[in-house]
Amino acid sequence: MKKKFSLFNPQYAARSWFVLFNSLFFIALMAIMIVPIFKIFADSMVNQTVYGLNLLPRGIDPETNEVVWFNTIAYKRIISDPALYHPFLISIYTTLMTTFLGLLISTLGAYVLIQRDMPGVKLFGYLLLFTMIFNGGLIPTFLVMKKVGLLDSLWAVIFPTSMNVYNLVLMRSFFEGIPTSLFEAAEIDGCTPMGIFIKIVLPLSKAALASIGLFFAVAAWSEYFHYVIYIKSADKYNFQYKLRDLFQDKQDASGGTAINVNTLKSAAVIVSIVPFMFIYPFCQKYFMTGVTMGAVKE
Repeated sequence: MKKKFSLFNPQYAARSWFVLFNSLFFIALMAIMIVPIFKIFADSMVNQTVYGLNLLPRGIDPETNEVVWFNTIAYKRIISDPALYHPFLISIYTTLMTTFLGLLISTLGAYVLIQRDMPGVKLFGYLLLFTMIFNGGLIPTFLVMKKVGLLDSLWAVIFPTSMNVYNLVLMRSFFEGIPTSLFEAAEIDGCTPMGIFIKIVLPLSKAALASIGLFFAVAAWSEYFHYVIYIKSADKYNFQYKLRDLFQDKQDASGGTAINVNTLKSAAVIVSIVPFMFIYPFCQKYFMTGVTMGAVKE
């Protein structure tokens, strides 16, 4: 007779207790990540300062002293502000350009690094890793941007964000998992190195492209620091930078009621993450596949 699985069964004790504690650990980890989002969402619908852990989107109307659920005045303020429309388009443009350029640099660089027969490839790889530990710093980078004429240009934001050595190393790790027999067979058939890259490497790298592409997109969408340093024209600020202007206790232009600063900040956070909440489900299947899985196993 098959023994029943139990936490107290000596045969399964070690594995069962591990599964139990592992499950509790990840449940706690999930709560640590989800609870702050719920709190921010709740605070965005409460037009008052809330202290402590508040997970319910309700508050007290300061005029009627009645309980109000889902107060959307902060969202109306953000969406109805025409000054945010152009920065939103700027954010979309810089995100698309950064993602495209970042994937182009990462894939081409990773493809070069897996060419083990190429002279100097190891030295080139070490030089790239060196830049992950040491860099020129803020002032030298600013002087370089000024010298090449990129100050007050969106390219001063796009180029630094799209050049990410860590993502390049991740892409190289994935490319190294592709069987070399595919490359050898393509070479025998007369395929050029660029043809191998386009017809074999890229089609087998959808999971890596989706994962690393999302890394670039999130970094570009959330960019703020480079706009502060390199951009001076107000018409070139992105959505994140312009949201900062809403973090002031001003009166609503339509209703004349004051909006709590904390409510406005929370609503701005929710609005800024909404685009990726819609994009992520379409990329989820590639994350489930994993960035280390190739098409053929040797």
